[in-house]
Order: sequence, then C-alpha cells, then structure tokens
Amino acid sequence: MVAAAWTFPPDHPAAQGHFPDDPLIPGAVLLADTLREIEAGLGESLASCRIRSAKFVASVRPGDRVTIEYSRSRGNAIRFDCKVGGRTVLKGEVVCDASPQAA
Repeated sequence: MVAAAWTFPPDHPAAQGHFPDDPLIPGAVLLADTLREIEAGLGESLASCRIRSAKFVASVRPGDRVTIEYSRSRGNAIRFDCKVGGRTVLKGEVVCDASPQAA
C-alpha cells in the first residue's frame, strides 16, 4: 500500500461557482488529481489505463487535505481510496490492459 497527500488550495479555481456560498471540488478534478498522484508515485503513465470504477462517497471542499492509499491488485489493476480527515471521499480502480509506461 502506497500513500500520498495533497491539499486543495482555498481559492482553487474549479470551486469558483461550484457552488456559490458552498464551494465544492468537482469530482472530475478530484479523480484527475488522484490519478496524477498515482502516476507520480509509481513513476508510470496511466494513459493506457481505463477507469473500472470510481465512487464519490463524500464532498471535498477547498482547503481540504486529501490522503490517498493505492495498491496493485489482480495483475495490472490499481485500487485507490481517498480520504479527508479519515473519511472516505473517493474509492475506485483503474485497469491497464498492458503494462503501464514509464512517465
């Protein structure tokens, strides 16, 4: 199991207008940043991989610190679990049909 963490800036541009007076980080941004963290940690590109599952369990807000744990399972599958304050916010799996390429 590998772990990484990052914090969404309080003024993250994706949260502007999403939603006024109650800003949230869009799920697409959370997922994209999660995949980038996995790529950086593995030193591999996930460009040839597909997202098998992604379940958004709770909201992420600007200023939240996200921790991610991920590991390889069943061949070329990578499972991940993102948390904020110990609470799961996103979990899922990416599958690579071929060996991932070095980044």
